[in-house]
Amino acid sequence: MYLIFFLIWIIFNGQFTWEIAAFGVVIAGLMYWFICRFLDYCPKKDLILARKLFRIIHYVFVLVTEIIKANFAVIKMIMSSRYEIEPVVVRFKIDLKTTPARVLLANSITLTPGTITVSLNGNEYVVHCLDKSLAEGINQSIFVALLQEMERMDESCR
Repeated sequence: MYLIFFLIWIIFNGQFTWEIAAFGVVIAGLMYWFICRFLDYCPKKDLILARKLFRIIHYVFVLVTEIIKANFAVIKMIMSSRYEIEPVVVRFKIDLKTTPARVLLANSITLTPGTITVSLNGNEYVVHCLDKSLAEGINQSIFVALLQEMERMDESCR
């Protein structure tokens, strides 16, 4: 977080001089002290985020890949004259422990073409799929596995 504060300071100044960098070091230090003191933040959270950074980047890469694959699948469905589209609404439960992980899964499903998360109540998802073939294995997708892995990392850091 300290580095982010420092980088924001440099970016907002629009130029880099040694005076601006020196003031940035001090200002970033004061901001970091403030959030640690008054906003329930601790350096341990920086370490956890650093450990999860590669997993987060991997998740984003997988998400983009799945969006591209789903785009081609939906285009193929729509352009094919002999394929009859059968929309379906699917209900399933996923054992994700944290609310951010559940919401991230719901958003990932919605961002993937052909599927929309209609409802999320606790661990229960209701998803509308453009075709029943898109609903197959949705509760055991790569997104679920990656999110569960990130949650296990959180538990091991406590």
